[in-house]
Amino acid sequence: MVKIPSPRRLFRSRSRSTATSVGSADICAMVAEHEKIEWEVRPGGMLVQKRRSPEEDAAAVEYILVRVSTGWQWHDVSIDATATFGDLKVMLSLVTGLWPREQRLLYRGKERDDCEHLHMVGVQDKDKVLLLEDPAIKERKLRSTTLAQLMGVPCHSFIQV
Repeated sequence: MVKIPSPRRLFRSRSRSTATSVGSADICAMVAEHEKIEWEVRPGGMLVQKRRSPEEDAAAVEYILVRVSTGWQWHDVSIDATATFGDLKVMLSLVTGLWPREQRLLYRGKERDDCEHLHMVGVQDKDKVLLLEDPAIKERKLRSTTLAQLMGVPCHSFIQV
């Protein structure tokens, strides 16, 4: 005769342990303490997370300080953490005098596009970004200044009176 186990034993979870449940409670407590979640009771008696007003959301915008090196100068720029590298170029154009299209920004050894967001790439507070002038535009400027200097030289007359 074959003995059939009771249904209680069949469907009992073997992964249940007190250590894991205590550990998950500790993690939840740490997350709740870190985020400082505020709770409110709705008129129906439901406990929900408190809503934030748009003014509080606007005040919660995080700004970071980015240190930008041009090789011989440092510029500390305060910018929104979710801004793009294009926004950073616009702010740097006010400080350096270079147009945004003339700038090349390097972060962690890679040139970054204008559409990349700072927080998605990993830029944090007081991180360093290298600013270089675009070599092609630099060469064009050099050619135009040398042509201007050559054109500025007065013509010498061959006939002397």
